[in-house]
Amino acid sequence: MKDLSDYRKSYEKSELLETQIPEDPINLFHKWFYETEEFNGTEEVNAMTVSTIGLDGFPKSRVVLLKKFNEEGFIFYTNYNSEKGKAIAANPKICLSFFWHSMERQVIIKGIAEKTSTITSDNYFDSRPEGSKLGAIVSPQSEVIPSRNFLDEKLKELEAAMEGKEIKRPEHWGGFLVRPVAVEFWQGRANRLHDRIRYELQEDYSWKIDRLSP
Repeated sequence: MKDLSDYRKSYEKSELLETQIPEDPINLFHKWFYETEEFNGTEEVNAMTVSTIGLDGFPKSRVVLLKKFNEEGFIFYTNYNSEKGKAIAANPKICLSFFWHSMERQVIIKGIAEKTSTITSDNYFDSRPEGSKLGAIVSPQSEVIPSRNFLDEKLKELEAAMEGKEIKRPEHWGGFLVRPVAVEFWQGRANRLHDRIRYELQEDYSWKIDRLSP
């Protein structure tokens, strides 16, 4: 067994104080996102972990890419027939999390997922590279397949069939909008006394702000 007891890092880059935060968590997320992007460049600052409760009752997390965020929430795209898609259909209460280690920051979002409109999904699909469009059609996401060659052959067949034709979004592929009900911002601090600020959505759609002990 490898002992990781000595793996330690002191977090001392920044702080998160109530006097410095907006009333709306989306505004703070926007600030943190672009600060991280400015620091990191475009090295997938939009990578996030999506956690769902599966049909087998177990939680499962996987990394996907955030494609849009605004005052409504956070949008990502997937195959609706995938394990993830089926889990969300059965239980739309999900969690999104971001860990920006370069900034010593984490954001955890609890929210309710719903499918985006057909127009939203179509518009994003149309903006994708041709290879990504074909891949979305070819891959029976989360299903058992016999080999890698199975996918490669299906892709070749589809490429030949669609040559010179418009590639349209399949109905089983599209977006999810996650409307947040709670957003927690974590800023690493020295001595493991990290800053944790939680926003919780209230019935009047205002946000209740609390500091949590680390």
